[in-house]
Amino acid sequence: MKIVTILGARPQFIKAGSVSREILKYDNILEVIVHTGQHYDTNMSDIFFDEMEIPKPDYFLGIGGGSHGAMTGQMIEKIEEVVIKEKPDWVMVYGDTNSTLAGAIVASKLHIKLVHIEAGLRSFNMEMPEEINRILTDRVSNILFCPTDTAMQNLQDEGYGKLNCKIVKSGDVMQDSAIFYKDLAVKPDIKVHNNYILCTVHRAENTNDINRLGKIIDALNNISKDTQIILPLHPRTKKIIEQNCLPVNFTIIEPIGYLEMVWLIINCKFIMTDSGGLQKEAYFFQKHCITLRDETEWIELVKNNFNILVGASKVKIINAVNNISNMNQNFDIELYGNGNASEKIIKELKK
Repeated sequence: MKIVTILGARPQFIKAGSVSREILKYDNILEVIVHTGQHYDTNMSDIFFDEMEIPKPDYFLGIGGGSHGAMTGQMIEKIEEVVIKEKPDWVMVYGDTNSTLAGAIVASKLHIKLVHIEAGLRSFNMEMPEEINRILTDRVSNILFCPTDTAMQNLQDEGYGKLNCKIVKSGDVMQDSAIFYKDLAVKPDIKVHNNYILCTVHRAENTNDINRLGKIIDALNNISKDTQIILPLHPRTKKIIEQNCLPVNFTIIEPIGYLEMVWLIINCKFIMTDSGGLQKEAYFFQKHCITLRDETEWIELVKNNFNILVGASKVKIINAVNNISNMNQNFDIELYGNGNASEKIIKELKK
């Protein structure tokens, strides 16, 4: 059995690494990994793949930047060339990036079976490009591996039970990754106080809206008077902050590698973020999360009081920090499976 896996961003490689390690246990399965280059990441050198124990890509397409349409169109053209050459039994895609959608379109046009990992997720915000990507990818997939009961229910509500596809609750491959990398975590070379808060801000809805970004930074400045806040910051966002003369009184550090990020997650007091992946990683490592967004795909975290949505409201952010001790302390609930999602996925494909 041959699988062509399409990836385009560092988080996708980390999640896919768990499935790739499972594939390597079988002599009769061959995986061909395609890196579209969607997100150029200086942390993704050869050292990255070695340290993370992730197979290096077989193809690098070098497609990054440009508009959504231009980027996705170029990806479709290049991925199609690879898929025609490799003649796989399956094309496998993850999540909701433009690379995901491009891989899905190629597979469906060439009548090759499509696997979507992290299927069924919905934010119900059609202004998010990720929402468009995940909905369209789900619709043309042959097997949809859902990480949660909520994702399963979303597909049932949309009528997928009547379509010619298979829906499987696999659990979350990111939990597999969290378990694997916990013992490999590396302390970053920064000064860390006790009980620090780990924070990330990167989504366009926050960084491109100076009003929202200003209110978030204002809240972080207020909170940092009592507790250290560590915020790894992308150069683009840092430039926006500097251009708009937004005062920063908390600890900003350069972007760091994933193993250093895992160390910061494990050792922090709690997390504040607008990242989708980090909301789950907080839960995997038994940390509460304050989410700087108006909605989330991971509503089970909110329903079970591990996560609170505050948007960009200074008052809501500060109140959430002050009331963090009132959140659910029982992390024994299995919301995302028990760390064997990759095994379930490969066993299902072998059927």
